[in-house]
Amino acid sequence: MKNKLQQLKDEISSQLNTVANNELLRDFENKYLSRKGKLGKLMKEIKDLGEDARKEIGQFANTTKQEINAKYLEIKKKFATGGPKNEFIDVTLPGNNVKHGHLHPITLIQKELEELFTSLGFIILDGPELESDFYNFEALNVSKHHPARDMQDTFYVDKKNEAGEYDLVMRTQTSPVQIRALEKHGAPLRGISVGRVFRSEATDVRHEHTFYQMEGLMVGEKLSFADMKGVLELVGKKLYGPETELRMRPKFYPFVEPGSNGEYTCFLCAGQGCRVCKHSGWLEILGCGMIHPDVLRASGVDPEKYTGFAFGFGLNRLVMLKYGIDDIRLFNSGDMRFLAQF
Repeated sequence: MKNKLQQLKDEISSQLNTVANNELLRDFENKYLSRKGKLGKLMKEIKDLGEDARKEIGQFANTTKQEINAKYLEIKKKFATGGPKNEFIDVTLPGNNVKHGHLHPITLIQKELEELFTSLGFIILDGPELESDFYNFEALNVSKHHPARDMQDTFYVDKKNEAGEYDLVMRTQTSPVQIRALEKHGAPLRGISVGRVFRSEATDVRHEHTFYQMEGLMVGEKLSFADMKGVLELVGKKLYGPETELRMRPKFYPFVEPGSNGEYTCFLCAGQGCRVCKHSGWLEILGCGMIHPDVLRASGVDPEKYTGFAFGFGLNRLVMLKYGIDDIRLFNSGDMRFLAQF
């Protein structure tokens, strides 16, 4: 019986070497590997052997069957993938273009603003997103009982600072960079900072817990409100066109005095009134003001010698206005259907 199996194994191996296409492979399968094939018939005869012989021959038969099946599947796989092809490949033909990625719309407006302000002599500043109470509130003239310190508006972090105190927060604005920059560089100074800020609030189409701001400041001798207005007028004309006008209305901010809201002529209706500007002809774009003397002192700058102004944009709002986006949550969604449009 063992000799029969060995002879059949040799025969099958020899036949497999002659298989050249799928049709011959099917014929081979029917002849040797099907239920009524030669191998199947021989395997059935094993059950008629004695117990000892059945055990010995059975092991040999199973090993033989596994080896045959392995070689059969290897050849079958080769034909399934088409096997080696003797086709001519012209390596001088151009390849397939790699699909281009897309910059995030926030990144696009950030680059536009950075290019604008660096052309005006501003440097780009940076600061940590995890800030201390001093830089985020105290140095910016935000009192201990100011509503901004409330847990409903600020993310307080359960982690000790270097002094072993619990006073770390996720920055609620990019203004802390002003303090750090003045401490490091001193006055005079002109710079901008772009980055993420965090607010503890419910999200909806107009509110998000994580968004982007751009902060700018200019500190020097004899700077006035008129200087700030001139810079912001230039920014508006660069962003929205040469006919853009700036309107400033009083607004309280604890770190500036006086403070103001900056509104530009609506670029969609040219000041005539539309749905986007709520038929006022103006778009509220930024907050600004003359840096409070207490903020300059906290930064190590003498307010008797230097004055300065600061301003801030919400980048998400700028992008929403520019592209007509009606849901702020799309910026953090990671939805490629949205991002691929830019």
